[in-house]
Amino acid sequence: MPEQQQWTIVATEQPPEWFIQAVKQHTPASSGIYAAQLLWQRGIKDHQQLTAFINHKAYQPASPFEFGQEMHLAIARLQQAYNTKEKIAIWGDFDADGITATSVLWDGLGQFFKQNTQLIYYIPNRLKESHGLNNQEIDNLAKQGCKLIVTCDTGSTNIEEIIYAKQLDIDVIVTDHHTLPAERPPVAAIINPRYLPREHQLFNLSGVAVAYKLVEALYQSLPNIAKHPLEDLLDLVAVGLIADLVQLSGDCRYLAQLGIQRLQADFQQPPAARRRPGVGRLLELCQKNGDRPTDISFGLGPRINAVSRIQGDASFCVELLTSRDTKRCNELAEVTELANTRRKSLQKDVQAQVAQKLTQLDLSTTSVIVLEDAQWPAGVLGLVAGQVAQETGRPTILLSTEGSGESGVGSGEEDSAPTPLARGSARSVNSVDLYQLVKDQAHLLHRFGGHPFAAGLSLLVENIPLFTAAINQQLRQSLGSTTLTPTVQADLTVTVADLGKELFLELKLLEPCGMGNPVPKLLIQNCWFENAWHRNQQDWQGKKVQYIKTEFDIRDDSGRSAFPGIWWGHYKDELPIGRCDCIAELDYNTFKKRYEIRLIAVRPSVNSALSTQHSPLILDLRNQEHSEKAKTCYTNTSQDRLNAPLTALILEDCPTNWDNLRVWLRRSLYNQQQLAIAWSKPNHQSPNQIWLTLVGIAKYLSRTNQPVTRVQLLEKIGISDQTLLVGIKALKSLGFTVKREDNYLQITWHPSDSAENVADAAVARFLAAVREEQFQQQYFAQVPLSTIVAIASYDNLV
Repeated sequence: MPEQQQWTIVATEQPPEWFIQAVKQHTPASSGIYAAQLLWQRGIKDHQQLTAFINHKAYQPASPFEFGQEMHLAIARLQQAYNTKEKIAIWGDFDADGITATSVLWDGLGQFFKQNTQLIYYIPNRLKESHGLNNQEIDNLAKQGCKLIVTCDTGSTNIEEIIYAKQLDIDVIVTDHHTLPAERPPVAAIINPRYLPREHQLFNLSGVAVAYKLVEALYQSLPNIAKHPLEDLLDLVAVGLIADLVQLSGDCRYLAQLGIQRLQADFQQPPAARRRPGVGRLLELCQKNGDRPTDISFGLGPRINAVSRIQGDASFCVELLTSRDTKRCNELAEVTELANTRRKSLQKDVQAQVAQKLTQLDLSTTSVIVLEDAQWPAGVLGLVAGQVAQETGRPTILLSTEGSGESGVGSGEEDSAPTPLARGSARSVNSVDLYQLVKDQAHLLHRFGGHPFAAGLSLLVENIPLFTAAINQQLRQSLGSTTLTPTVQADLTVTVADLGKELFLELKLLEPCGMGNPVPKLLIQNCWFENAWHRNQQDWQGKKVQYIKTEFDIRDDSGRSAFPGIWWGHYKDELPIGRCDCIAELDYNTFKKRYEIRLIAVRPSVNSALSTQHSPLILDLRNQEHSEKAKTCYTNTSQDRLNAPLTALILEDCPTNWDNLRVWLRRSLYNQQQLAIAWSKPNHQSPNQIWLTLVGIAKYLSRTNQPVTRVQLLEKIGISDQTLLVGIKALKSLGFTVKREDNYLQITWHPSDSAENVADAAVARFLAAVREEQFQQQYFAQVPLSTIVAIASYDNLV
């Protein structure tokens, strides 16, 4: 499906020495050169900027009243509601920014208006309603006696609905950050940072941050009323800001920095003492601790978003984020986690179907990808569209007619059936303003809204072909001779030896990252992968999720140690064999307590044209004396690495079949290394003794409740993976339970009442597997080198 990606690296401009030294003061354990280079590239070029960027205490945030007259109007209307005890409705949105914005207003305004009587909230159903206000719910609020609606993360362009509310004697205060209407709507106040100059420090606020500024202004205008400090809202602000992918500069960065601190501090409390037990439980379920922006972008944010994607109604998420009832919050967090599990499976299914449809498209003549299907669940289309846009370099619109809750207008005859609507999501790439593209086709649409990089839309199914042709023609004309190509950009070039704690702490200076200050992407050249394996994710109940993650070790010639990494959504077979170039992000896994890379892109190395054609491919060093010699003679030091041949690839473990050996032969060929076969004649225990050892280890692990890795078991018992699998089945027949949790196996024993002959048969199969494996190892300990070379030649490996 993906086109060939174009890789670029940011042009490096060496920062001056004074700047490097200034940065180094914040990274005492390292040189500071990488952080200095990135900060300089990103426009931080003087002492004052640097200090304010790194240390939030040196930053001067803007007053909420810099929104000018509109903020004064909003506060005046809220004070009127406070004085006359009017009923207020918060109107939110169903994504993470909208949910957290609703929660901030619920907690914040809740200090002035009694919750559930004077103050209520409403969040549209993602699967049945669109973003923004609608007349049906406005009618419902009017019946409940509401006199004021305060929107958050929505409402700026809902002119007709605002007028309708006014006719029902309901005022509207809009707090939003989306596209502005051509004229000011007839509202009590509209607080939207897009009215400010682009360079203003409040310009990039997301919906939750705008809501926070409104509450901040109310705290200042009605002092000594609120019982909880304003700062208690900052953790929710950080979640919404980072999840919404806004540019984290100015007050956005400041609020996110403070919020992450509060998020982490609350999580460190015992569960019963947390201010936000729901957030704490969610962090536990996604194995995060709240100290990193990625804990939000890869943990909390997707889970909050998943609820509306899968269930439609996300109203309970406000309770999850704001309730102090630990038991109730735990229940809601687990419902949220299950929704995210379902989201992953659906997303994978739709990805596969989209990939199939893309094979029928000629991308050379396609500027905007528009695909539709009646079976696609609308809730995950935005996620898949974003992936397709990145992989193809083209704006992507995915549409579904599945269970549409809306319909278009019929032909006008009384008994004519309404025309169904397609609903979907659009995602952009390569700086194409998708919102403007979609807006220019408004005459073909039922509804639309969004940002330059993301939009939601609905249209008559019969209009899809015309819409597709029109939007493609429009983009082709605006692009001219420009070609759309999928691109991935690296910020720094590093080696595997550079990876680790020092570099991580240095790059952490840039956090929190977001648009305008992305997570640094590292180019690693001429590397290779080892020990790759993949598996389906598991949910918190231990059930498999149809979502793949590959784990691996990465190496290059910079050192002798490998470094761990993960590749989300990919199988191990997708990793190239041999020398590669890759682009990755450096991260710290708080659950495994290790530093690792997150793979972004990989391709065969462009600098791997090194030859060993004058040396024999296979070196026979099969005895104990020469095995150690192989390690020393065929391993280069860093000093002579550039002028010496590549290191030999040393195979010390005796293979148990020809396929095992073929894997190593292929690897040596692709790496252009000699293969040194350096195993010794095996000294085997009897199969019965190996079985007794395995049972003894299993009983010990059950008694001590200790986990064990697969590698640890293999090393202790001295058998292959395949034979261990047979052994585990035999253990299960005796009443052992073996569960996998990431890289670990957890073994417990409950003596079984199963038939004795079943257990005997399982043990017999294990003993037979051990005997066969030992026979094969005895064979490979003695097989002539000429036979190995002959097999390799037959397979075209030499």
